[in-house]
Amino acid sequence: MYSNFKEQAIEYVKQAVQEDNAGNYSKAFPLYMNALEYFKTHLKYEKNPKIREAITQKFTEYLRRAEEIRAVLDEGGPGPASNGDAAVATRPKSKPKSGGGEGGDGEDPEQAKLRAGLNSAIIREKPNVKWNDVAGLESAKQALQEAVILPVKFPQFFTGKRRPWRAFLLYGPPGTGKSYLAKAVATEADSTFFSVSSSDLVSKWMGESEKLVSNLFEMARDSAPSIIFIDEIDSLCGQRGEGNESEASRRIKTELLVQMQGVGHNDQKVLVLAATNTPYALDQAIRRRFDKRIYIPLPDVKARQHMFKVHLGDTPHNLTESDFENLARRTEGFSGSDISVCVSASPI
Repeated sequence: MYSNFKEQAIEYVKQAVQEDNAGNYSKAFPLYMNALEYFKTHLKYEKNPKIREAITQKFTEYLRRAEEIRAVLDEGGPGPASNGDAAVATRPKSKPKSGGGEGGDGEDPEQAKLRAGLNSAIIREKPNVKWNDVAGLESAKQALQEAVILPVKFPQFFTGKRRPWRAFLLYGPPGTGKSYLAKAVATEADSTFFSVSSSDLVSKWMGESEKLVSNLFEMARDSAPSIIFIDEIDSLCGQRGEGNESEASRRIKTELLVQMQGVGHNDQKVLVLAATNTPYALDQAIRRRFDKRIYIPLPDVKARQHMFKVHLGDTPHNLTESDFENLARRTEGFSGSDISVCVSASPI
């Protein structure tokens, strides 16, 4: 019975493409939307995974085309076109392909759109956070320096089987300076720095999230040496197979796994840096991709003392060294974030 839905969808698509080619966008748009409704209904009943994948691909293609036509109509584009030249002048750039292969000159407009969205993730101005501004965390700073600074300054050290780490996972309690450490890396490293969150990589359109992940790594390879920093990665890469996991979420994780593996690509100059408060919530395969995992603990007494000085900065005060030592002793269990709040909220 459900095959009727597919046949009806195909019939609407034929009519839509015919009107689209003629430049009659006001007629083509509702025909595309009708076809999409029938495709969507058919997907509810289709059990064959290969057929589902093929229909999903076509659904995405026609949906994108419908959005392009709607944008033209919203901008006051023509309705039924009586003049072929007028239709060509306002026609959107891309159209659904009826056959295989790619045509057109220059960059794919869809890829250009995705990359334009990711451009906001590139930090073009250095955050101005130096290694010395990060109190404590000496082992973490040393490991990051070895992975980020040394390969750039002394490439002769990393030849043959010796290579720098390509993926770091910073984990530990909240407020201990994981993101702050990433800012220091961005300042100190002579690399393109991509700072992304789950909102940068998740899209409401089917199939677009995986393309965003793929384009992110392509941009990083094009701009190498580069660093991709993913904050709160647990929100993006939880355990696969959980009951509340969506199909889109699983596809994003799979694409991230493939890109981090770097099969067929030269990723020697692309470093992935991620931070999380809950490493146990990460998918095991994702966690394994991070060949260097660094625990960022709560600051010790010396680090807390230094943090009070850093957060005070050039604010006028009359505290002595012994006062800073006393403050450090009395703030056992405080994180760097807690000390920042303590300083900003206290009339010292």
